[in-house]
Amino acid sequence: MGKNAIWVAVIVGCLLLLPRAMRGKGEDQKLKQEFHTADRCLACHNQLSTVRGEDVSIGTEWRATIMANSARDPYWQGSVRRETVDHPEVKAEIEDECSVCHMPAARYESKIKGEKGEIFKYLPFVEHPQGAEAAEDGVSCSLCHQMTSKNFGTRESFNGGFVIDPPLEKQNRPEYGPFEVSPGQRLIMESSTGGYRPIQSAHIRDSALCGTCHQLYTTARGEGGKAIGTLPEQMPYLEYLHSDSPRLYTCQSCHMPEVREMTPISSVLGPLRQGLHRHVFVGGNFFMERIFNQYRDELDVAALPQELTAASQLSLDFLKSQAARMEIRNVAVADGRLQAEVFVQNLTGHKLPTAYPSRRAWIHLTVKDRNGRLIFESGALNPDGSVQGNDNDADKERFEPHYREITSADQVQIYEDIMKDSEGRVTTGLLTAIGYVKDNRLLPSGFDKSTAVSDIAVIGNARNDPAFIAGGDTVRYLVALDTAQGPFHIHAELLYQPIGFRWAHNLEPYKQPEPQRFLGYYQSMSNATTTVLTRAETTR
Repeated sequence: MGKNAIWVAVIVGCLLLLPRAMRGKGEDQKLKQEFHTADRCLACHNQLSTVRGEDVSIGTEWRATIMANSARDPYWQGSVRRETVDHPEVKAEIEDECSVCHMPAARYESKIKGEKGEIFKYLPFVEHPQGAEAAEDGVSCSLCHQMTSKNFGTRESFNGGFVIDPPLEKQNRPEYGPFEVSPGQRLIMESSTGGYRPIQSAHIRDSALCGTCHQLYTTARGEGGKAIGTLPEQMPYLEYLHSDSPRLYTCQSCHMPEVREMTPISSVLGPLRQGLHRHVFVGGNFFMERIFNQYRDELDVAALPQELTAASQLSLDFLKSQAARMEIRNVAVADGRLQAEVFVQNLTGHKLPTAYPSRRAWIHLTVKDRNGRLIFESGALNPDGSVQGNDNDADKERFEPHYREITSADQVQIYEDIMKDSEGRVTTGLLTAIGYVKDNRLLPSGFDKSTAVSDIAVIGNARNDPAFIAGGDTVRYLVALDTAQGPFHIHAELLYQPIGFRWAHNLEPYKQPEPQRFLGYYQSMSNATTTVLTRAETTR
């Protein structure tokens, strides 16, 4: 790079400092913190387009994601408040544990000071224009890109146990990325960020990086807040490792899809690169992205409405194209009865659904006669987001079992994990739960349920179901026809909710602002809680 270009880089770098300085946040203050907030990155990593003109700006795509808004998540806030009400003796420990992955930067800074992470002192964000930046920034740029690979893949790395090296000197903080960066570009970044130095490293694309937060164990609490066990709350990384997926793709290759064209990664003197991964972080929580959009002012969401709309649509497109496939097989009509098998295939690299146990998918099946009259239905969705025939939606102490065969309308095949407390009772209290009474979530390809460790085991009737196998499940339906005449039309669809009815409504007894606020959001948007992942139909 020539001298003139270097001077341009220096000038641009200095100019990039102005927005922060103008708001009264000097460099001396920022250098005392472990992380810069994402707005320091947006100046260079926005306004990015492919050679064909597609906008792939890293900053604007990121700020509309669940990652960017993890601390604004009203369901998480309401659920943490519930846990502190249930276990008041260990409120500080609960906030520390629950801030690990939703407020990771603020919590990490507290940790290195020998303090516990806090949550509610920052909330609501709309009332804290200063002092809550690290907490509000969610899973931010300088957090992920500062992680080293020192403990990747180990138990110590889980629950947000990532390692970040201290700076080599006051203004020399390594920040890792997948590309080699020229001296001139490095100078721009160091100048504009106050000492963050870009370093090429392949570990930024390692699935184990994602596993540091997306492999989560929670401490079960008993009387007086006493620790009584450990719950494997979210296990997508271990599920992934126990499947065929690691030899096929990484977490990033699915959830951060690669741009197939030459693209700059910086709008300032950025050369074209091959292999940029979009920072859209598509996943399973389209409903929360809809909530962020609907209530963006109350939640102090920075992303624009059109960005949030695009983010939720990307998640929906991702789910509908890459989550599941369905097929109706072996249809027969004889002796006044229709028989059909529904095969549901899991296309993902982990269980479906995976991660937070509020998620569920289920089969909605209808059979109509030659006149279009409905003669059988299982798994219909009610307007309030509950599922007809689901025991758990009707009664919080019961749950719907896994079925090999469905013969009546009050039976429905739901793929879910149901937690239990120390007395064996069904619960949605994360810190009350010590394990599961049911886990029949669809298995990924290559997943051997006979050798799976207990943390990712199949639990309940599905364990011994020979039709519940790696890659999918087959359910037989037997429908009494009575006097109905064919041909018969069979329609099946796999429906999915990121937050099930019971998981929302179990917040109802908690009269604190956070649980009640989320319940109000849920009820006002109950028609937006659900999507169809895949469909199949046939006539016989």
